[in-house]
Amino acid sequence: AAMAPGKKIRARIKRTLPVRGPQAPTLSELMRWYCLNTNTHGCRRIVVSRGRLRRFIWILLTLSAVGLILWQCAELLINYYSASVSVTVQFQKLPFPAVTICNINPYKYSAMKDYLSELDKETKKALETFYGFSEGKSKVRRSVDGWNSTASDFFRQIPLLHFEDFSRTVTDFRSGQKRKIEGSVFHKDSSIVNSGDSNDIIGFQLCDANNSSECALYTFSSGVNAIQEWYKLHYMNIMAQIPLETKENLSYSADDLLLTCFFDGLSCDKRHFTRFHHPLHGNCYTFNSGESGTVLSTSTAGSEYGLQVVLYIDEADYNPFLVTSTGAKIIVHDQNEYPFIEDIGTEIETAAATSIGMHFTRSRKLSEPYSDCTETGADIPVENLYNKSYSLQICLHSCFQKAMVDSCGCAQYAQPLPAGAEYCNYKKNPNWMYCYYKLHEKFVKEQLGCQQICKDACSFKEWALTTSIAQWPSAVSEDWMLRVLSWDKGQKINKKLNKTDLVNLMVFYEDLNERFISENPANTLVTLLSNFGGQLGLWMSCSVVCVIEIVEVFFIDSVSIVMRHQWQKAKKWWNNRKRDRSGKPPQAGDLERQGHDNPACIDEDLPTFNTALRLPLPQGSPLPRTPPPNYSTLRLQTAFTEQLPDTLEVGQH
Repeated sequence: AAMAPGKKIRARIKRTLPVRGPQAPTLSELMRWYCLNTNTHGCRRIVVSRGRLRRFIWILLTLSAVGLILWQCAELLINYYSASVSVTVQFQKLPFPAVTICNINPYKYSAMKDYLSELDKETKKALETFYGFSEGKSKVRRSVDGWNSTASDFFRQIPLLHFEDFSRTVTDFRSGQKRKIEGSVFHKDSSIVNSGDSNDIIGFQLCDANNSSECALYTFSSGVNAIQEWYKLHYMNIMAQIPLETKENLSYSADDLLLTCFFDGLSCDKRHFTRFHHPLHGNCYTFNSGESGTVLSTSTAGSEYGLQVVLYIDEADYNPFLVTSTGAKIIVHDQNEYPFIEDIGTEIETAAATSIGMHFTRSRKLSEPYSDCTETGADIPVENLYNKSYSLQICLHSCFQKAMVDSCGCAQYAQPLPAGAEYCNYKKNPNWMYCYYKLHEKFVKEQLGCQQICKDACSFKEWALTTSIAQWPSAVSEDWMLRVLSWDKGQKINKKLNKTDLVNLMVFYEDLNERFISENPANTLVTLLSNFGGQLGLWMSCSVVCVIEIVEVFFIDSVSIVMRHQWQKAKKWWNNRKRDRSGKPPQAGDLERQGHDNPACIDEDLPTFNTALRLPLPQGSPLPRTPPPNYSTLRLQTAFTEQLPDTLEVGQH
């Protein structure tokens, strides 16, 4: 039957280009074949060199060249993932940043006394018991909707404690009674407890509401720090229960805080400021927030062309236990960034003129694989609770707040609320304080995983600040300046101003140079491949085809030979095992035969002449003998058509 044309072509290809795997039966023969046929001259010289010394020298040189290639290529690969930093400076008109200003005192103390009267009473009692501090009998204020009666029960549960000695004997500030601390105690700072005078150590104890034996004891070497920390703990409990609208009314309005305002040499007022409520700092006001869609810019550097404001602090209405310094707190930031004023805010003192010069810098880093940063934060598995552009601080605070809700069942007061959560307070969550302190301890020790999850932003803006302070107002101008300011703001301030109630602030660009710091790849893929080729050609006279040849011989062919030998051994072992189980004696036909005509041979490769000579003869086959000569070949055949007469006569004789 005639064969189809397609089958004919395939059969011809198989005959012409047989694909039977490596022809060498052993690795040593494969290596010898490679060294004789490769383009890398060192390998060939190893085989063809005569004399052991010369061959040893070529082996040493070849191995040294291979080592140098591997070392140089590793260096090239490492440098490929490095970045070069370039700095570009441009002189141009710059957008003015957002400037957020807060009073250090978050709420007017006169307006908050009804909510804090019981807490203030407990604090004064602790001061009197421990330090002998007394202000005389104060007037007992009326509670707000039964507020103080509920708070008083909670003060009894978490009182201030005084350590009598290094044992667990403490004195309760509230009752004056001594008692032993039961259960496991976790010291916040063991070095403080074990050194110094024990009479100087005070603190408070937080216990798990579900397991009273699990307690955490927080100690402080300074009574000021201990009282402030204890006060803030109860303060957050109270503020978490007050509605946001009420807290905004208890804090400072723009008319209360701002006295004068100038920007770029022109007058400005409260309409240029945007209010936002900060849990720890009350009402804060942001100049040039960009919420109206317009971002102010400046085309001239210098203090006269920046922002100039005079703030009214009203020191007399400060909470004496919550804050111990007076003044304002500001932060310079981008319009899309959240102002973390509690973390990186700058404090501005009263009775002084504070000048803050700015230098603007934009930075951009390369993302993976060059650095571990994120472009937009979309690849970070943490919900952004601040509704602002991503930053490392936003990620860390959001991560902790999420862990707080999951572990404690409520949200920490100082950070935004996640969806469906509410702030912790002792009425609904009596165990939140212990849970919060234990969770915060894990956060600081990087055991929550937030520091591992959160990444730096690849792009960010930064304003480097230079602060200078001068006395303000001067002694010769103090009288008339305070009188004029009091007259101008007489409808808001019904008393003569004091210079310790005023803050003079100037924020401006020192220059209009925009510094742009960017990272660029130190090497491209084309450069990397070119460098690889240069190293291979320099040390081994090798090209890409040579590399492919090395991969084929040392990985594909070598593995094939090893696997084939292992398969032959396994098959031989299996055949012997089957024969032993059957109990049949070995027969001549069952013995393994090798050779091209052996049907039991699993090697599909055609034998070479040398390997064929080493094959054993099959059992029962006659020994090959030399065949008799074909005598007809000995006859002389003439090349001529007719035989000459003289040769004929010689033949007859």
